[in-house]
Amino acid sequence: MAQTRFQKLQEAIKTYGAAAFENLLRCKGFGEAVVKGLPEFIDCSENCINAVPAEGPFDPRKDYGTKAFSYHDREVVVLEPIRFGIALTVKNLEDSGSLWLRTIISVEVTGDSFDVFVAQQPVIHVPLDHKDKLKPVYEAIYREFLNIFQLEVLEFNDQRFKTGIGFVPDK
Repeated sequence: MAQTRFQKLQEAIKTYGAAAFENLLRCKGFGEAVVKGLPEFIDCSENCINAVPAEGPFDPRKDYGTKAFSYHDREVVVLEPIRFGIALTVKNLEDSGSLWLRTIISVEVTGDSFDVFVAQQPVIHVPLDHKDKLKPVYEAIYREFLNIFQLEVLEFNDQRFKTGIGFVPDK
């Protein structure tokens, strides 16, 4: 007997749901692997790196577990990129404080690989079997953190702003 239109829709939804759940599980595993391996790549202790929510306020010292991933607060699993933040905490060399940064990772399964975006950098393709193949992702995260600091210092030292912008008090 031929399927009704409604039955075809049900079958399509079933297939979609399975793909969405597979994407979620694979991307979660990928994210956890990145967070676990990044400290060794940048030569810092494990407590300097944490997965954190991609948006909103957060504590860089807190272990968010699955709450760091964008699917966490969703009632329905949808087929979309999974987002999470990576927080790096760097102890200040000149005092007893630390500075932290967060960058956003977006990852999704496309065919036989992951498409990975680190902040606004170009896409990185990583095989689904990503063991020992995460170096390009680590490099992109490292570059992103380093660029944030270097760009801030360049802007601070930009001589154009010394005579191009100023403050004049009211008399």
